[in-house]
Amino acid sequence: MKKKTKTTQTKKASIVPARSDNGAPEPDLKQAEKLLLELLNIPGPSCEEKAVADYLAKQLVAAGVPKSAIKTDQAHRKTPRPGQVGNLICKLPGQGPAAIKNAGARMFSAHMDTVPLCVGTTPVVKGDLMMPAQKDKALGGDNRSGVAIVLNTALEVLKNDLPHPPLVFLWTVQEELGLQGVKQVDLKALGKPEMCINFDGGEFEELVIGATGACRLTIDIHGIASHAGLHPENGVSAITIASLAIAQLHEGGWLGLVKKGSKSGTSNVGVIQAGDATNVVTPRALVRAEARSHDSAFRKKIVAAMEKAFHDAAKSVRAADGRRGSVEIDAKVDYESFRLSEKEPALVACEAAVRAMGGTPVRKVSNGGLDANFLSTECAPTVTLGAGQIGAHTAGEKLDLVKFRQSTRIALRLATMTEGD
Repeated sequence: MKKKTKTTQTKKASIVPARSDNGAPEPDLKQAEKLLLELLNIPGPSCEEKAVADYLAKQLVAAGVPKSAIKTDQAHRKTPRPGQVGNLICKLPGQGPAAIKNAGARMFSAHMDTVPLCVGTTPVVKGDLMMPAQKDKALGGDNRSGVAIVLNTALEVLKNDLPHPPLVFLWTVQEELGLQGVKQVDLKALGKPEMCINFDGGEFEELVIGATGACRLTIDIHGIASHAGLHPENGVSAITIASLAIAQLHEGGWLGLVKKGSKSGTSNVGVIQAGDATNVVTPRALVRAEARSHDSAFRKKIVAAMEKAFHDAAKSVRAADGRRGSVEIDAKVDYESFRLSEKEPALVACEAAVRAMGGTPVRKVSNGGLDANFLSTECAPTVTLGAGQIGAHTAGEKLDLVKFRQSTRIALRLATMTEGD
């Protein structure tokens, strides 16, 4: 009988510190840029992210992550628009000295989906800029740059056997549709991380610590049909009702940039669908609108003003026999606003990491929604860092590779350094 021998895996040496004064590990930037290019070449608009998720899972398994530590949730089955795949979650237990191994878990996140304008793009590199080869395409840096940074962070920790606290990596779906994926994330699968760092945006020094909340309105206007040439007086135009309501909102200062005393917010009527013939008084119109504010109470006032305007307009338009139209309004909170305190550990850690990389951290509050809106209110305080994006959602979008590299460094530092390092 042969004697059993114990086999041990040879540990790789830690990578060279980025700076002698802080000891932070230096990531493999060539690897990070390679991952970015490969991700940009994978089509993955909202609801069609499966190929991206498969790529990420394959990279993680190849780096040594047990398949049992990687899962996709069922978010795509719960979102308004069904998708191919849910959010991808990978969890790594802490390792190294007890002080870091047993520290609070840290989560890193980025959304996988892009806007449709990115599908079919061919990324090219010119100097320190990455851009689409086609003039009519967006690059997809929003948010494949964030996806690459989070993936590279996981791979660096694994391949170099770096000490780290418990880590959670989250790649979400359907962010571009109104944070739909993250709103259905399996919170139990995420555990209870102490903080989250979300990568999405441009400047690596800008730390988004708050964002507006939004409400979406679907307004179904019912008019009365009649022949527009023979008896227009017998009808009630749904388009007229919509027009009067919008005019009332504009005149009352409740449309566009809304300022009332010290309170502010925004509103917009973005979609009107109505009619299919010029000789019919339009019997129905569907209007989609939104209201936003960092102050949830003021956002509710904007919504109330919008609802009142449409109800008032419906009452004001009558047919010859006295009949009136009606409106049905469905108003739903899309995402709540949030703002982190100046002493929030997630913010303190991110600011320290930016300074360690030679940057000057700048706190920002966003007027758009981020996955951080949901994560901060439902999971863990979340700071969003830029990833080098320029001109997202537009033809000719670019990516600043210098800023991308800095964000890549910051991410690895945050994944491996404890407070006080």
